[in-house]
Amino acid sequence: MNFRAWIKKTRAGHIVWKIFIGVLGGGITVLGGIALIGPGPGVLIVLAGLGILASEFAWAGEAMMRTKRIAKRTADRAGLPKWANYFLVSAAALLSIVFILIYYSR
Repeated sequence: MNFRAWIKKTRAGHIVWKIFIGVLGGGITVLGGIALIGPGPGVLIVLAGLGILASEFAWAGEAMMRTKRIAKRTADRAGLPKWANYFLVSAAALLSIVFILIYYSR
């Protein structure tokens, strides 16, 4: 029996698990929203938060799919080849990691 199944055996455990997933996924989604306007791969972080929320909430799965469609439509409008899109996302992720390491090394 895994931890998730064990915690959800009781009604109280089920509620505690939903609250835990809601706070964790919601926090990551909010951080992704902040990264959308700041440095960092905001869309990827938002999708990660929605993915965590989707493990317990059906509405989050639908929101995640809608966000993916919007991101794909926007990328298609940009007219860049796929490899360029992947390169830009990878470079943004790498740059944000480097900036975070520089910031915390001070």
